[in-house]
Amino acid sequence: MELLVFKLVLTPLLLLAASLAARRWGEAVGGLLVGLPLTSGPVSVFLALEHGSAFAAQATSGSLTATAAQAAFCVAYCRLAPRGWSVALAGAGLTFAVVAGFLQWSALPANGLYIVAILTVALALNLIPNKPARTARLNAPWWDLPSRMALIAGLVVGVTLIAPYVGPEASGVLASLPFMAIILAVFAHRMIGHEAAQQLMRGMAAGLLGFASFFYVLSLTLTRWSLPSAYGGAILCVLTIQAISLYRMRLPAPCLHAKPKAEGSAS
Repeated sequence: MELLVFKLVLTPLLLLAASLAARRWGEAVGGLLVGLPLTSGPVSVFLALEHGSAFAAQATSGSLTATAAQAAFCVAYCRLAPRGWSVALAGAGLTFAVVAGFLQWSALPANGLYIVAILTVALALNLIPNKPARTARLNAPWWDLPSRMALIAGLVVGVTLIAPYVGPEASGVLASLPFMAIILAVFAHRMIGHEAAQQLMRGMAAGLLGFASFFYVLSLTLTRWSLPSAYGGAILCVLTIQAISLYRMRLPAPCLHAKPKAEGSAS
């Protein structure tokens, strides 16, 4: 009973924090935060507590697979965003399913999946445009935040309930579906415009570097270390990477150099 209450409280509060950050500092920062394993991290802990460290370690393969699929999701959503949120979401969801299915079929080891994830994230960051973040404040409807929290709580409970029936790798993929990003992106898309959703997706893509590293560390440590040590090390790793990403994201754009004088002009 206590574990169920924890499931219903922890992840919704994390989503609430990410939503408030997006409203305060813009969609790119909100995307960076939802790129953290805010859903899949707690789900991994619950899987380890309920089904053992070995089960949770096997699920990390699904999460690493989903990292590359999430990066592809971000690119597809950005490309289709000018056509409307429904078209963008459908196309991005199909892209996620295709990439995740292919990587699961390839049966790569954790090392290979981690390399593929990092390369895919790097490619995504090169393909998604980087534009100035929004600074205006929005008046959201009263039901917005409660509905987001209810949806994400249902996801966490659902994944942990079906985990024994679908297996560890599929559980890792399901836990890593970008539900938080979808919720924030669709809201931003409808209320502000497609460029806001694009910036959220770029922030999310930057956050996936830490996401992949979190689960790669867990794949190496869950069956060797105690649960507090394994998750503590993974959290330290992801927070370090995200801090660097946030610092780089908030740096001002470099100034353009003055044009050189034309040859033959008077000195």
